[in-house]
Amino acid sequence: MKLESQKVTTGKSQQEMFQFLTNVENYEQLMPESKEKFEATAQDTFLFQLKGMPEIRLKITETKEPELVRLGSTSDKFPFNLDIHVSEAGPSQSEVFMNFEGNFNPMMSMMIKGPLKKFINTLSENASKL
Repeated sequence: MKLESQKVTTGKSQQEMFQFLTNVENYEQLMPESKEKFEATAQDTFLFQLKGMPEIRLKITETKEPELVRLGSTSDKFPFNLDIHVSEAGPSQSEVFMNFEGNFNPMMSMMIKGPLKKFINTLSENASKL
């Protein structure tokens, strides 16, 4: 399953946004209001839980400065990557969009597609407010 967020413009330069995204503690600022739990568990790993959802642990698995941060799920039951692309949009602005790619059975895909699409759009909308 593949999903994309809308592109948003942030008030941070490409380099500032990349540095923001490589600090896992900053992801709490991007989470939806339905966040019930957030914890940075290592320098490159954090876990979060949204209302009515299981706990999800993400790890920064790849970076390409200053344009890409890849987060990967640490769970074998819920394998996915979330790529966050950052491009320059001016001297103190950047453009951000997210690609979600997961490998789920058809039944699971049907159940989670809507909530996941809403989740990645909320992450990008919150990035635009930075």
